[in-house]
Amino acid sequence: MCNDHTEHAIGRRGLLVTGAAAALTLGSVSFANAAPGDSGTSGTSGKSGTETKTVRGTLPPGSPDFVHLPVDVPRGVREIRVAYSYERPAVPAGTQGNALDIGIFDERGTALGGDGFRGWSGGARSEFFIRADEATPGYLPGPVRSGRWHIALGPYTVAPQGLAYEVTITLTYGSPGRTPRPVHPPERAKGRGRAWYRGDCHLHSVHSDGRRTPAEIAAGARAAGLDFINTSEHNTSSAHTAWEGLWGDDLLILTGEEITTRNGHVVAIGMDAGTFVDWRYRARDNRFGHYAREIRRAGGLVVPAHPHATCIGCNWKFGFADADAVEVWNGPFTPEDEVALASWDNTLVSAARSGRPWTPAMGSSDAHRDPEPIGTPQTVVLADELSREAILAGIRAGRSYIAESAAVSLTFGASGGRGLHAGIGERLRVADDEPVTVRLEVTGAPAGSSARIVTDQGTLHTVTLPESGTGTVEWRTTAEYATYVRAEVRRPATAPPLPGNFVALTNPVFLGRTEAAAAGPTRYRARRSGTYAPTSSAAPCG
Repeated sequence: MCNDHTEHAIGRRGLLVTGAAAALTLGSVSFANAAPGDSGTSGTSGKSGTETKTVRGTLPPGSPDFVHLPVDVPRGVREIRVAYSYERPAVPAGTQGNALDIGIFDERGTALGGDGFRGWSGGARSEFFIRADEATPGYLPGPVRSGRWHIALGPYTVAPQGLAYEVTITLTYGSPGRTPRPVHPPERAKGRGRAWYRGDCHLHSVHSDGRRTPAEIAAGARAAGLDFINTSEHNTSSAHTAWEGLWGDDLLILTGEEITTRNGHVVAIGMDAGTFVDWRYRARDNRFGHYAREIRRAGGLVVPAHPHATCIGCNWKFGFADADAVEVWNGPFTPEDEVALASWDNTLVSAARSGRPWTPAMGSSDAHRDPEPIGTPQTVVLADELSREAILAGIRAGRSYIAESAAVSLTFGASGGRGLHAGIGERLRVADDEPVTVRLEVTGAPAGSSARIVTDQGTLHTVTLPESGTGTVEWRTTAEYATYVRAEVRRPATAPPLPGNFVALTNPVFLGRTEAAAAGPTRYRARRSGTYAPTSSAAPCG
């Protein structure tokens, strides 16, 4: 084994980097002329054994979002392995300490778009490897071709003392091996025909910062009564091939990604398997619209996640013009979800009469590890079948509600006029002064829960449900009095006047004959040809 040590001291001049994916490139690490060791199998270069080099440096506060360490990889390499560590000095209360992410790009480069992307583990792992037949979860298997690779360091936060790091690169020479053909989940499951299907679209496994294996997630989804899930690993598509043998007639597995930028996270739901979407930009770079279109071009939905979360980099700052839905309930209920719900409700007010599209709400668990429950909450979608296309159409149209578990079910709608009826996500086209009856049926709510009817004025009707948690609520109004109606089920309040925690909530039913807004959410659906066609959610709810 050959060891080499390189120091990288980064001065302030190196930090004058602006624009999208601001990055600093360090001096390159070359293996091309180093002497290999004695053991191992011969590769095409005639070399054998392993070579190791170690790089050390310190990043000052104010470093760019990404620091690239070039590695010149010679021919004949079977495996590249990277390990890293960094100092975590004590910092004063209220001051951010060190946090350093890591990933890698191959010889195709680091340009935005990700042609050279080979994997990302953020801060979840201290080492990883890539070879043709296998790779660490979060990384993409494939040949280690010769050329200039780049290890990507992401200084998420830097302590006042600076961020001292060490990166060790080990190359193993030998026969490259063969990359297996990827196996992706099917796009359709047997299902129950036109029905309400339950899903959790925000989950993490060992392929990012989760602790569950895909097999454990699939088992947990079935135990939670789910019909579909969506893979949503941070900044990697490696999990798309990890579900072989785990789907079935009862479980549809969609392939997506949680695109984790420094200005908020977005869950891409149901993209074409194998699609990777870049995350290396901030709101100031004006790049999100481009990548939202990339998600739709791959057939997926754009869903800002936990938009009012308070963790570093989690708060959503890109606006909602490109969103197909928004996650208003993330994991077990917190005040952040209350803020997200109120913010979303305000968008309904502005869209209802203006003719602008409205953005449906959804909820997901964001579960990472035990004891975080899969399917709390879950989005319940009315779809024609249990297929990728039908589920995404239901979410996009707002034909859905959110429930804390499979034990809770809702039926909600409005009727009036000559037998007219509209369900969740639809519009009841009645005259402004025509009587409208709003009806909510609840089953499976916890004892002591209350049902609430909410309009653009706020909560106008509240009823305590029977101890059984099952009951029916009716309320009468007009389109002149209520621009829309939606329903909430909540636990008893623990800190009045604040309301209790969510049990379930619906997307709205709009009231009135406002034609400009009658189509509901309008987004652009990617056709296979790559062109776009506007879609409408006005299909009957049934």
